[in-house]
Amino acid sequence: MKDHELNSSHIIITDQVEEELALVKQKFYPSRVVAFYKDDFLIDDAKEVIREAYIAEAKIKYIVLAAKLFNEASQNSLLKLLEEPPRNISFVLITESKSALLPTVRSRMPLVSRKKKNEPSVLELSLKKLDLSSLFAFVKEHERTPKHEAKELIESLYAKALEEKILLNAAQLESFETAYRLIGLNARLNSILCMLLMKFIKSHS
Repeated sequence: MKDHELNSSHIIITDQVEEELALVKQKFYPSRVVAFYKDDFLIDDAKEVIREAYIAEAKIKYIVLAAKLFNEASQNSLLKLLEEPPRNISFVLITESKSALLPTVRSRMPLVSRKKKNEPSVLELSLKKLDLSSLFAFVKEHERTPKHEAKELIESLYAKALEEKILLNAAQLESFETAYRLIGLNARLNSILCMLLMKFIKSHS
């Protein structure tokens, strides 16, 4: 998506949330820009956004929601507003990863990526040959992975299983769904990874 097309509501994925927020303010000057910048965007923040959105405006006003994490409840409370903004209101969402946003949110707004083009990460792990030693080494390596990247890590493990042509059984499929849900509930990532990966050790032990 080109910059000249970004005058309506949209989502920006970037490595630098705070810097992108400053650029957005500069881009839309002298229009009014109301910014909500949080590390973790919660339901109370969403309520403030809703109140701000329904303040009548004679000219266009940009409401910017910038955060590394977006609470699921806060996103759900904003769905209707994002789909049908009040007159003269445009929304800009800024975050580090698509997985920080619900699919229902992403489907309502065009998305532009400002992330640096890196080589796709390759997991140096074989689920077919997984043993306890490699499991615990992998968990140790990723225990400090931030929440928004943790979801991508689980998706990468699922992709790895498909790449290795592993026919996932019901327990393994359920463990992926459980892992994704637990990340949203702020469970410890090392416990989540152990729970998930142990299913692969048991399957070929």
